[in-house]
Amino acid sequence: MAHGHTGTINNPGSLKVSSGFQGLLGAMALGGLGLFIAGMMADKDRAWASFVVNHFFFLGIAMGALFFISVQYISQTMWSAPIRRVSEALTAYLPFAIVTFGVLFYGLHDIYHWTHPEYVAGDLVLEGKASYLNQKFFIIRDSIALFLWLVFANKMVGNSLKQDESRDPALSARNKVMAPIFLMIFAISFTMVAFDQLMSLDAHWFSTMFGVYAFAGIFYSGLAATGIMLVFLRRRGMLTGIVNDNHLHDVGKFMFAFTVFWAYIGFSQFMLIWYANLPEETGYMIKRMTHPWLYLSVFLLVGKFLVPFFFLMRRSAKRTEAILFYTGIFMLIAQYMDLIWIVQPEFFGNKGLQLGWIELGTTVGFLGVFGFFLFRFLSKNNVVAIGDPNLANSVFHHHI
Repeated sequence: MAHGHTGTINNPGSLKVSSGFQGLLGAMALGGLGLFIAGMMADKDRAWASFVVNHFFFLGIAMGALFFISVQYISQTMWSAPIRRVSEALTAYLPFAIVTFGVLFYGLHDIYHWTHPEYVAGDLVLEGKASYLNQKFFIIRDSIALFLWLVFANKMVGNSLKQDESRDPALSARNKVMAPIFLMIFAISFTMVAFDQLMSLDAHWFSTMFGVYAFAGIFYSGLAATGIMLVFLRRRGMLTGIVNDNHLHDVGKFMFAFTVFWAYIGFSQFMLIWYANLPEETGYMIKRMTHPWLYLSVFLLVGKFLVPFFFLMRRSAKRTEAILFYTGIFMLIAQYMDLIWIVQPEFFGNKGLQLGWIELGTTVGFLGVFGFFLFRFLSKNNVVAIGDPNLANSVFHHHI
């Protein structure tokens, strides 16, 4: 809960980002682009598989953050006002998703086997899905989804930034109206995008739970990234007197809760496929539960669930900067490996995990771009939503 407070909160301002750090991010982006192009010439399958993983990974962090922002508005919570700007900063990457969507559309023929007419012909399953799984409809519906996400992100984050200057509570009220509309659109559109871009890598396989599984992953990573940046800004002294250990505790509780949620959804999907034992469903899991992918499945059980579960279980751990920071980094790595678990078996089959210069180079490039947009946002705007009408009360947030 929070005590009422009417005092003035000092404006921490924007983050000072050195030109050297900006140059490093630019070099990472350009270097990654060069390595991706080199990878396309050396091994096209590895380059495209890595692109799909990174495209969805970084898009997922931004969308997970936008979902978190919307949940805070719709639930009208007070405690999150000092940390919401961090999540807003993570959404700054979304406009670049136009570029990555464009590259993905360009590579459809190399990535998805259902785009080959000769592959579909004579296959009753794929012929039956052809009215949905075709290139034109794929591009149209996924473009509409991205457009809607960008509109809502621009409006909600834009209102929050305007409020820094105007202090107008009506801007929060508008976001409270937009948030539930966005969440309804997001539920449908994100499920569709997850089906299209990940599940259709094996167009014969289907799972009605896959959209929820993909959502659990992006919210998991969005929360982890929020926790990492919150600790980073606290250590830089930007949030002194604004974000206390109780705010860290609540972010840690979210990270812990959605670690359990991801495991629950993952187990539920696996259990239903195992119990039904339908050939058209079991092949997907059998491929991943046998050599050479079994150890990656074990890593997800241990690494993506048990490690953060036990690290974040204790109350004191959720209030400790170092534990929150490094557990967050580990959670992001686990989400990255989860996407590899989804994508790579469809490209490489019995070859097993591919993790070399093509994959790491592409990842470094995406990380450079993501970091550029994130830190540019934080360097141009207040690191705290200083105009939020709930800020003064939430600064004194404490647990009973």
